[in-house]
Amino acid sequence: MSDFPERTLRIGTRSSPMALAQTEHVSGLLHQLLPELTIETVPTTTEADRWQGDLAQLGGKGLFVKAIDQQLQRGDIDMAIHCLKDVPGDEPLPKGLIFAAMLPRADVRDVLLVPHKSTAKSLGDLPSGATVATTAVRRKAQILARRPDLNVVRVRGAVGTRLEKLDGTKGDLNADAMVLARAGLERLGLTSRIVYQFPTDEMLPAVGAGVLALECRRDDTAVTALLEQLNHAQTQTEATAERVMLHGLRGHCNSPIAGYCTTDPDGQLSLRGMVFSRDGSKFAHAHIWGETSNDPGTLGSRVCAELLRQNARDIIDGIPH
Repeated sequence: MSDFPERTLRIGTRSSPMALAQTEHVSGLLHQLLPELTIETVPTTTEADRWQGDLAQLGGKGLFVKAIDQQLQRGDIDMAIHCLKDVPGDEPLPKGLIFAAMLPRADVRDVLLVPHKSTAKSLGDLPSGATVATTAVRRKAQILARRPDLNVVRVRGAVGTRLEKLDGTKGDLNADAMVLARAGLERLGLTSRIVYQFPTDEMLPAVGAGVLALECRRDDTAVTALLEQLNHAQTQTEATAERVMLHGLRGHCNSPIAGYCTTDPDGQLSLRGMVFSRDGSKFAHAHIWGETSNDPGTLGSRVCAELLRQNARDIIDGIPH
């Protein structure tokens, strides 16, 4: 893209090691397109990063993206990189902002890690009453649905900090295992800690799992045109189906909702959606194929409608039946 104007491209990102690794990855892709491009990384420690309590009390995981979106709207930065699973699904993108590209999807699976001294290789190896640490209500519900005898506790912080807590070198977590996303461990070079990978039919991923979305201002045509060259159409299509389902369920980042769209070899889309009660005792499940239209928006709406037919709204809200 030789017609890209001579300007520094300022990338807004969270200041965590994971976010900075993602920014480095995207910067490398942009330099492949435009070797002479000057890139400036603008790290931000968001309110959600500083908060050590339950994110739901603060307003949810959407706070990770809110501060950076505001910088983008003000013109302090030119683009942002978001983990799509952290972007709220119950409200539109902030005014004037668009996702110009979604990168090829990383591994969506959740994985089990144990302290260095442990010999456990799966959830089944953990004794009754064992403590499992995780961040997501979606994971907590699915762990308890499989093993209601386990004690699932919340853990916050950067991945490296969480591993230190797991190994007992930091804090007083005292957990027997931890569940994290494989994609994040891959980006940080920590996959050697994985003892078990949950198949997606055993633990359904978060909506948008493994997807990095590149955001910019709609009226910044130069940046939009540059980023669009990195867009992966299949990932965008699958993510669209998942997010239409999430939006229809009025789900946000802290809702016990899971969704995973895949593309068959013949191009046929299929979407699995689940909602859970927080203790995993109740759930609704739907799995629908795209069929003739194969439109991601239609597919997401159909899965949402089927889940609502199964009282998904009451399950999400914790209303007993």
